[in-house]
Amino acid sequence: MTPSSGAKLVDWALEASVVGSFTRLGCLTRRRLYGWTSLQSLGLDGKVAIVTGATSGLGRAAAESIAELGGRVCIVGRDPERTERTRREISAAGGSEVESDLADLSSLAETAAFAARFAARHDRLDVLVLNAGALTHAYTRTGEGNELTLATHVLSPFLLTRALRPLLEASAPSRVIVVSSGGMYTEPLDVDALDPEPAGYDGTKTYARCERAQVVLAEEWTRELLDTGITVNAMHPGWADTPGLRTALPGFSRFVGPLLRTPQEGADTIVWLAAAPEAADLSGMFFLDRRARAKHRLGRTRRPDEAREAARLWRLCTERTAPFAADAGGSAA
Repeated sequence: MTPSSGAKLVDWALEASVVGSFTRLGCLTRRRLYGWTSLQSLGLDGKVAIVTGATSGLGRAAAESIAELGGRVCIVGRDPERTERTRREISAAGGSEVESDLADLSSLAETAAFAARFAARHDRLDVLVLNAGALTHAYTRTGEGNELTLATHVLSPFLLTRALRPLLEASAPSRVIVVSSGGMYTEPLDVDALDPEPAGYDGTKTYARCERAQVVLAEEWTRELLDTGITVNAMHPGWADTPGLRTALPGFSRFVGPLLRTPQEGADTIVWLAAAPEAADLSGMFFLDRRARAKHRLGRTRRPDEAREAARLWRLCTERTAPFAADAGGSAA
């Protein structure tokens, strides 16, 4: 469906308003404006997918939808009881094959071990949804020496993508979907700031900086994977009512309240990017509500040396994950 100029104008006004765009008003309006295809009309029969952070919120909603579309889903979680319960419930509801694996994805060793286990069981991977993450207000350094947010949102997804690249190539056209946040609009890419010191630590800023890094890495992976048939995109779900939001930003969650999206509404674009035929021809973009969006809203987040800073980010990820790459398998990045 080709959007009319009127639809584009309304969409632009929603996007400019932020609140109208990020709340459920945005997705409800755009669904009507653009005549969205029902997700149920899309097929993932026989496709193999991984969804990280899948025991609640957006990850669970995405895993449920992928299973309903016929995908064979591997959900990844940290807590054995919650992960197994989620696997059983999704399997019972969707009727597709659902498996689970345990990994704390703030640990690069556990990330590598999961990738190796998955590769030993599978010869293909069609969809990789990188959703695991958390916003913490207390400075935490992992046992491997990385700040927790950096490890979970940037280093672990980089290592997983690198390790699982052969399986993604084997099933091309395949897709990698990075679940980011609209919070990234508040911060520029600053590699030095990605690894803050404990003094003066600001969890919200650190989170936003790492989300910005995720979006830039989607661009870098697009260049790295050119002509492989692997599509890499970042997306943000808007403001969705998830356990993570309620825990990290309780005041905001209560204030926005009824305007928050449901997890299913927030996850819609994840599933669309995983399954829609037209999404296979798009890569390196940043999506909200099934459309590519601007990556900057504020002039102060643009850097004249962004290409150089993106190259520094790639080197940081390569160096920090290199000690674990052999255990994970995969190809060199």
